[in-house]
Amino acid sequence: MEQCKIVFIGGGNMAGSIIGGLLQGGCSAGNIYICDPDQARLAVLQQRYGVNVSTCNDDFVALADLLVLAVKPQVMHSVVEGIACKIRHDALLVSVAAGIRGKDIESWLKGNHAIVRCMPNTPSLVQSGASGLYANSQVSDAQRNLAESLMRSVGIVVWLDYEEQMDAVTAVSGSGPAYFFLVMEAMQKSAEKLGLTPEVSRLLTIQTALGAAKMAMESEEGAAALRHRVTSPGGTTEQAINALQAGGVEAAFDDALQAACRRSKELAEMFGGR
Repeated sequence: MEQCKIVFIGGGNMAGSIIGGLLQGGCSAGNIYICDPDQARLAVLQQRYGVNVSTCNDDFVALADLLVLAVKPQVMHSVVEGIACKIRHDALLVSVAAGIRGKDIESWLKGNHAIVRCMPNTPSLVQSGASGLYANSQVSDAQRNLAESLMRSVGIVVWLDYEEQMDAVTAVSGSGPAYFFLVMEAMQKSAEKLGLTPEVSRLLTIQTALGAAKMAMESEEGAAALRHRVTSPGGTTEQAINALQAGGVEAAFDDALQAACRRSKELAEMFGGR
């Protein structure tokens, strides 16, 4: 990774977070290139990270050992077709654009290229992300390691056996942060009704969420076992859990993830047709 020339097409928040993670991991700023039409954004990125920048994709695309497609889904088709003839045949392409299927990128490139589709999430902005990756048949073992190293710079990585599973990843981790923010928002409001100040409610809620996630990550037990361990019979937690289950919280989450998954499939059809 340290010797790899990495070119980003698009310099938005996700690209910036990955670049920050790469530099923290030992990559040289001289081997990182960013293309974006927004000169002001490029100036900020160059000043912050010391990387190479250009408003023209053609300036850097041919240099790429690893080409990261980090543009908005609605412009991906035109961007990919615009750089197709400049991409080296041995380059690895990693797409972090939501809703863009690898097979659509292959079609737009009109050739056999190694492509990894990635679904990161917004906690990647603070190096605590979760990314699902899918590699097409052209990706070598070395390139899989390269893609994994790229996304591990901002969090954990899981590989998928089928690209269709990306819709489920979108529903779980891609959209997931918003579910937890909603739960935190509700807890904070209830805490204030119980008489705590907004700031105390906020801090207790956030730290509790962080602590619970840390316990779950570090434990060999599943979430159900951890929940049972802190739910004493006849205690306060049991009463709260009973109320949540009576309100249908589990069914509501199932409905939410199913809805997100359906929409992910719809967006893939929409963007793939462009």
